[in-house]
Amino acid sequence: MLLKAVFWDYPEFLKRRGGKKLQRGKEIWVSIWTMQRFLEYGRVVDTLRFFSIEENAENLGKLKLSPYTRRKWERMINVYGQRNSDEEYSSQ
Repeated sequence: MLLKAVFWDYPEFLKRRGGKKLQRGKEIWVSIWTMQRFLEYGRVVDTLRFFSIEENAENLGKLKLSPYTRRKWERMINVYGQRNSDEEYSSQ
């Protein structure tokens, strides 16, 4: 269901075997393209099931995103990415 929002214009990815085309790590551009699609069209909760906040932060500068989406994810990274560094300080 969540893939319909992300790959609405690529019906071949909605079929069971279509997921094999999207296997992460095979080709870097496939991973970047897939991340871009999730950040642009997917819900935050679904995107974070596939890509960590750290991966999103690391690759945000490489992605072609709308200004709204870029601002949204910069905010998400600032808010939720800080949680990990706060936890590190509190455990010391």
